[in-house]
Amino acid sequence: MGFSAPTPPSQPSDNHEVLVEFPDNRLLIDLCGEFDKNLARIEQKLSVHILRRGNQLAIVGEGEMREQAVQVLEQLYARLESGKALESGDVDAALRFGDTGADTGVRDGDQIEMFKGDAVEIKTRKKLVEPRTQAQKAYVKALFDNELAFGIGPAGTGKTYLAVAVGVNMFIGGHVDRIILSRPAVEAGEKLGYLPGDMKDKVDPYMQPLYDALNDFLPAKQVAKLIEEKKIEIAPLAFMRGRTLSNAFVVLDEAQNATTMQMKMFLTRLGEGSRMVITGDRSQVDLPRGVQSGLRDAENLLSGIKNIAFNYFTSKDVVRHPLVAKIIEAYDAADAKAVSQTK
Repeated sequence: MGFSAPTPPSQPSDNHEVLVEFPDNRLLIDLCGEFDKNLARIEQKLSVHILRRGNQLAIVGEGEMREQAVQVLEQLYARLESGKALESGDVDAALRFGDTGADTGVRDGDQIEMFKGDAVEIKTRKKLVEPRTQAQKAYVKALFDNELAFGIGPAGTGKTYLAVAVGVNMFIGGHVDRIILSRPAVEAGEKLGYLPGDMKDKVDPYMQPLYDALNDFLPAKQVAKLIEEKKIEIAPLAFMRGRTLSNAFVVLDEAQNATTMQMKMFLTRLGEGSRMVITGDRSQVDLPRGVQSGLRDAENLLSGIKNIAFNYFTSKDVVRHPLVAKIIEAYDAADAKAVSQTK
C-alpha cells in the first residue's frame, strides 16, 4: 500500500482548534491506540485536547503546543503507513524528538528523520529493532562499520540492547560464527564463592540483562541450543583471559567496572573476523575507591585511533520510562553543582 499523507491541517480558528484528516480509518484506530491511550499521552505531554471526529482529529490548544501535536500525529501516522507497529515507546520518542522546548534541548527537526525514509533497522528472528534517537542511529551504524566501537552513556539509552541486536543480526546473517557477551562481576567480589550452586549458578544473576536481551531477539529454545553448542557464550570478564576471540561478535557490558588491566586484557582478545563493542556508564562505577576505571583509560588512550568509534549518549536518549530521563538529569545537575562548589 502506498503512502497516503493526512490532509494538511486547517487554519486554527479563534478557539485555537486545528483539524487534521487521516485517510485510512484502520490506521487512525492504531494511531489513537487502545482506549485512545496514545492520544491521552500526547494530550498530557503537550497540554492540548484531541477530539475524534470521524476520520479527523481536532487539536485544541495554544499555538506552539498545538502545532507540535499536529507534527507528532503526522509522524506517527507516517510510521503506520510504512507498515511498522506503533508502541508506547514510539509515541514517547516522537514527543521527545519533536519537542523544541528548553527542557529537552533537542534542535528543531533533529531526530525526526527516524520516522521517515532513512530509518535504520536491525532484523532479528523475533522482531525488527529500530534506533529511536539520532545518537542511537549513529551508534548502530558505527557497530556495522567498525571492528571496535564504544557506547558510553547513562542507563536506559539502549547501549547494550542495540549491541546485542546487531550481534544477533550479524550471527543469523552468517557474518560471525558466534556471539560472546561478557560483564565484570564486580558486585560478587569475594562473596561469589558463598553463593549456592555451581559456577554458572553463581554468575548467572549478574549476566541476566544479557540473557534478557538475547531472548528478545531469538526464540528461547534456540537461545538454549546455541548456548549448549557454544555458539553463544555469556560469561564474566575474568573468563576471557588467555583467549583469542575470532569470527565472533563480542560485547563487554558495564565496562566502567573493568579495571585498566582488565580492559587491556579484553581489548587484546580481538581476533580475525570479529567485532567488539564496549558499553558503559561512567557515572555508575562500582570499583573500590582508588581503582581507576578501565573505560575512562580506554577513552583517553584510544580516541584518536582509526576504525575505533566512540559513541556518546545523554538523558535525551533514554528510551525507558520518561521519568528515567528526568532522574538522570537531576543527578547530573547535582554532580555538576558539587564539582563547581569544590573549585
